[in-house]
Amino acid sequence: MKNEAGGMRPGFDAAMAGKRAECDGGGLVAGTRFAGRQEFTGTLTGDYYDAGDPPWRWYLLRDLTSKPEGFPADAVWCESESIFLVEQR
Repeated sequence: MKNEAGGMRPGFDAAMAGKRAECDGGGLVAGTRFAGRQEFTGTLTGDYYDAGDPPWRWYLLRDLTSKPEGFPADAVWCESESIFLVEQR
């Protein structure tokens, strides 16, 4: 990740590490030129990066238990405003 003015600035938030969360956002629909809502459920690692001015914070969600059909990865970056913590039973 870039670490320059206006670029990406990585970090770690121990308070978020290990928490179960859901996040939603927009993304390309596979095989089309269209975007749609995507929902994910997994575990936050605590890793984040800030990007932009003003900065937007993105957290890494991995060990996905719910993801869009055909989504190839086991992890996704989620914008902080789109993260909802899930109570563990």
